[in-house]
Amino acid sequence: MTTATFDEKKLQGAHSHGGAGDPLAPAKTRAAQIQSTNVDDFPKLTGREEEWRFTPLRRLRGLHDGTWKPAEEFPRHQLGVVSEDGLAPLPAGVTASNIKSTDERVGSILTPFDRPSAQAFTQAAESLLVSVAANAVVEQPVIVRLAGGTTEGAVFGHTFIEVGESAEVTIVLDQVGAVTLADNVEISVGPNARVKLVSIADWEADSVQLQHQKARIGRDGSLVHIAVTLGGNLVRQYFSAEFAGPGAEVESYGIYFATGSGAKTGQHFEHRLMVDHAIPDCRSHVTYRGALQGADAHTVWVGDVLIQAAATGTDTYEINRNLILSDGARADSIPNLEIETGEIVGAGHASATGRFDDEQLFYLQARGIPEDDARRLVVRGFFAELINKIGVPELQERLSQSIEDRLAKAGV
Repeated sequence: MTTATFDEKKLQGAHSHGGAGDPLAPAKTRAAQIQSTNVDDFPKLTGREEEWRFTPLRRLRGLHDGTWKPAEEFPRHQLGVVSEDGLAPLPAGVTASNIKSTDERVGSILTPFDRPSAQAFTQAAESLLVSVAANAVVEQPVIVRLAGGTTEGAVFGHTFIEVGESAEVTIVLDQVGAVTLADNVEISVGPNARVKLVSIADWEADSVQLQHQKARIGRDGSLVHIAVTLGGNLVRQYFSAEFAGPGAEVESYGIYFATGSGAKTGQHFEHRLMVDHAIPDCRSHVTYRGALQGADAHTVWVGDVLIQAAATGTDTYEINRNLILSDGARADSIPNLEIETGEIVGAGHASATGRFDDEQLFYLQARGIPEDDARRLVVRGFFAELINKIGVPELQERLSQSIEDRLAKAGV
């Protein structure tokens, strides 16, 4: 497999670790910030807040300050498993229904900690509930597709995913179409359960989404979370994870490709993570990779890991890599790690952003591969490892083709 290398000497201002003289709030401070379902408990955003300083608020269509207008057309949910004719009915052991926002499960894992999330919590009268029975082994990936129809007017949503003890399942949140959306997703992984959750944001070009996802993982449970962001004008996703018992683990992967046109409206993809280790003997591993092509393409990755004093035996590592394909694109990458106990297995973080390695391109061209093809090979290799972790051939093919289309359109 061809992999990318990074030349730190060629960053030329395309990469930031947050900026000198602008200290970041420690992870524990972030974990202790205001949490409320009441929108009025949060001040209106100005863009000067640490959590929002990278986000172009003017492009949020009022989702951040209450000036949004309600939509007249709402996204549609489709659920099932992949078949030759589209989606077949849900398999045994998996059910889906709508529950009221007053249901005790709603908000039991995620309490909003910013204004848009609280707005979504307040405005969503119902939640989509996807349940996997205890001990169920679901062989086929469960598709939860959200199809939007228009960006005119704001919509709000809530999803609750509960996976019972010792169950095994792959769930795909496939988000497509056109939206202006703020939504929350809660994920409950039961003891000894094995869950893979693939979250795809493949929106149409003018879409805006602000989303919070939070997972709670039970004793000896495992969650593989894969975030894929390819479509939309602005997508901001916050994923956080906490552990409810020893032996739990989370692997969090991310794939994103932002493009720009030089008109100050390039794609803005922002991924923020918080892994809170408060329980002994748990493990987390975070790997996000992004590519940027075109002027004004902008990505942000902020990864917070907190190891609290009680979390002895923790094993954690996070890394973010970004590949800059053209001038004018910008990747901000900020890993944060706070450790309150020395009795851990290991902890670390890393970040790297760079352009194509000229030596690698020369190596490929020397073997008769044209320059454009060589560049595509490098990008394919950069993403291939993470795409293969999805484990759903139809999705892997679709996402790989989407990346190929972006490269071809950009002339790479």
